[in-house]
Formats: sequence, structure tokens, C-alpha cells
Amino acid sequence: MALLPQKPASSHPVLQTPLTPASGFEEPDAEFTEVLVPLIVGCALFMELLDSTVITTALPAMARSLHEDPIKLNLAITSYLLSLAVFIPISAWVADRFGARLIFRSAIVIFTVGSVLCGISQSLPELVAARILQGCGGAMMVPVGRLVILKTVPKRHLVTAMSYLSIPALVGPVVGPPVGGFIVTYSTWRWIFFINVPICVLGIVMVTLFIKDIREDHVPPLDLLGFILTGIGLAALVFGFESVGRGELPLWLVVGLMAGGAVCMGLYVLHYRRARHPIIDLGLFAIPTFRVSTVGGGLFRMGIGAMPFLLALLLQLAFGINPFKSGLIIFASALGALTMKLGINPIIRFFGFRSVLIFNGVVSAFFMLCCALFRPTTPHLLIALVLFAGGFFRSLQFTCINALGYADVPSALMSNASSLASMGQQLTISLGVAIAALALRVGMAMHHSRVLTARDIIPAFLLTGGLGLLGSLVFVPLPRHAGAELAGGRRRTLVEEETTALAD
Repeated sequence: MALLPQKPASSHPVLQTPLTPASGFEEPDAEFTEVLVPLIVGCALFMELLDSTVITTALPAMARSLHEDPIKLNLAITSYLLSLAVFIPISAWVADRFGARLIFRSAIVIFTVGSVLCGISQSLPELVAARILQGCGGAMMVPVGRLVILKTVPKRHLVTAMSYLSIPALVGPVVGPPVGGFIVTYSTWRWIFFINVPICVLGIVMVTLFIKDIREDHVPPLDLLGFILTGIGLAALVFGFESVGRGELPLWLVVGLMAGGAVCMGLYVLHYRRARHPIIDLGLFAIPTFRVSTVGGGLFRMGIGAMPFLLALLLQLAFGINPFKSGLIIFASALGALTMKLGINPIIRFFGFRSVLIFNGVVSAFFMLCCALFRPTTPHLLIALVLFAGGFFRSLQFTCINALGYADVPSALMSNASSLASMGQQLTISLGVAIAALALRVGMAMHHSRVLTARDIIPAFLLTGGLGLLGSLVFVPLPRHAGAELAGGRRRTLVEEETTALAD
């Protein structure tokens, strides 16, 4: 696999021809590429996100069943996140070396086996070991699944494909709590993991039948030192951010973890400059569309990532709504996200990526800020309507961010881009929850509260909305024709005219 040479940004080959498709690119049937492949990958993503959020609701019941302290059961969450963080950086190399279809299918199998082992665990050590195995499968599933889409779907169909892929990313976190509450209330917590089995079996069959075997002809040797540095660095940072959110570890240990993670990532930057075949190609940040999508999308994701957590606290603890009903209210945001799929292509085609990302980002941040106005007397229907509208605009924002990030990435670097994007997403989501948790503590300290109230959560909602607003401003420097090949129509014609004029 060809990697970006160590050159200044001005000599970057991608920047010289930003809108030229990769040579030899085959365009399969549009219906297949736009719908079926993203939905197959989306099922795997939905399963992982559902599993990650369902378990938080079931922790008290799991603790009673395993005769453990509920606080110790957080190890089941932490171990999964650490495994995920360690193995994400290597996912691109493994997919290129052994084939994306084989690795994607194997990841689903590993995740399934881990789920079954979690369901039959009889002790905390057994559960932790099973969750580590699950995390290993999840680390390969999402980035490799996204890679399958990027290398299968023609760029002009990428917006539609990403819109389908973003559905599980928005639905999974809001479906998890009510599903978990329902299972724990009416059955045993073990079914939280067993429900993955039929989804996994279906996924394996669909991948075998409909996913092409994509692999690189020439794969460089594994960058072992880079893998160690990025794995330890990402794991330490994620664990540190998660610990800030829970407040269970001493402050000095949390700070030490985050500092150690930052040092490892800094050492990787030095290693990258000397390595012949670095495991993560930081030269991708020289591509403007990838850079702003990563940074702007990261800030937006930090705000959005904390919303299910904050809304669950607000509705259940502050308003006294039971977990199942609060989950149904929060689900309104997922319905809004699904509704957006009907008009996403015409909107992007007419306005272009830059305008949509800026103005839609502001609107999305506005609805996040509106959550700070909810009170115990606010009608539940009004809350659901606000969440529905917020989900509608957030879906458009995420689809644009995810598609634009790969607009100018050449085919040979798609593997690296997918891994690097997954690392950034893992970090920003963890950081967003940690920031929200700190804001909650600040709110309680400001009001001298011992029990969480609605007004204590207001600073957290203001902060998450502010992060979303800041993320939209990152897209201001983008040229107006950015992502024109993906947008098609009017914007594509404009950039083709400008390119012709420059050539003449």
C-alpha cells in the first residue's frame, strides 16, 4: 500500500488533484452500493453501539447476580473500551493484509463468541475477559466495515451510503437504555448479550454473500513500534477520559493516565517522521477536507456523544421518569434522524457541503442548547418534539461530516483514513462524556446540591451545545466547492468549470 511521502503540504499528491477518482475504480450497481452494503455494515455498527449502551442500564442487576459491588462492574465497560482502543490502529493493516471481507466476517465471529461468553459468565473475571474479546472484535468491525464501503461505493454515491451508515450510529445509543431496561425488568441480564447472536449470524451470511473480497496487492511490513505506541496511547487517553466521567479513581492517577497517553501519542508523531511504513499515516491531515472533517466533526461529536448520557440523567434522576419511558422519549431523536434520510441528497446537492455544515451545525447546536430549558413541568410531548427536530438536523450534519472526510482521500489511503477516523471518534466521544460529567459536578457545586437536579444539568447542556457550535465554525475556511464530486449537480458543474479554466 502506498503511503504519503514526507513532503510539505503544497507538494502533497492528493492536493494537486483533489477531485480525481482513483484509477481503475469499478462502479458496481448503484442500488447495491448505496443501500445493501451500508446496511450490512450498519447492522454490525448498530450491534456494537447497542451492546455498549445496553450494559450501562443492566449493571446493578449484573452486580447482584455475580455477587459483586456495582462499582466494580464498571470494569466490564472499561475493559471493552480499552480493548477497542488498543486494536483500532492495527485494523487497517490487517484488512489490507488478509482482505477486508475475511477480517470483517472474522470480527463479527469474534464479537459473537465474546457476547456468548459474556452471557454465560459466572464471575467478574470471566465477564471482563469476555468483554476484552468482544472489544477485539468491535475494534476490527467498525473501521473495516467502513473501509468496505469506501472501497466499494463510487464517490458520487458516498453521501447516500454514509446516510444509511449513520442511522445505526444515531439509533444505537438511544435504543440501548430502553432495551436494557426492558430486558432487565422482564427477563435476565444475560439476554443483553444473547440477543447479539441472531444479528451476528445474519451478518455473517450477508457478508459472505454480498461483500466483495477487497485487499491490497502490496502490503508493507507491520509497524510494530507504531502499533505499540498508538495502542497504549489511545487506551490510556480513553481510560483517563472515562475515569474522569465516573470519578472513581484518584485525580493523580487519572492525570497520570492522560499524561502518559499524550506522551505515547507524541512519541508516535516523532516515530512517524522516521518510519518507512507508519501504521497510521498522519499525512492525511494535509488533505483539507479530511482535516476539517476530523477536527470539526470531533468537536460536534463531543457534544452529541454526551447527549444520551445527559438526557437520561435529566429525565430519570431530575424529573423522576422511569427508565423505559425516558428511553422512549429520547428515541424521538432517532426518529428524526431516520426522517432526514428522505431529503439529504437534494439538500447537499443544492447548497453544497460547506454551507450545510456551517448553518446546519448552528441549528443542531441550537437544539442541543434547548435541552437546558427543559423543566419537570415541560410536557413530555414538547420534549420529544425538540429531540425529534434535533435528531433531524444532527443526522444531516453527521452524514455530511462522514462523507466529506473521504472526498479527496485516494483509494490507496482509504484503509489508513478509516483507522485514523475511528481513533479520533473513540477519543472525542470519551472526551465528550468526561467533559459533560465535569460540567455536572460544576453545576452541583454552584448550587450546593447533594442530589442532582434539573438546574445542575444546565451547564452541561450549555457546554455540549457550545462544542457543537464551535465545531460548525471549523468549516468556515472550506472552499465553497469542497466535496463537489460527492455533491453532484450544480456544485459539481461549478468545480468542473473552474478546473477546466485553470487547465486552459
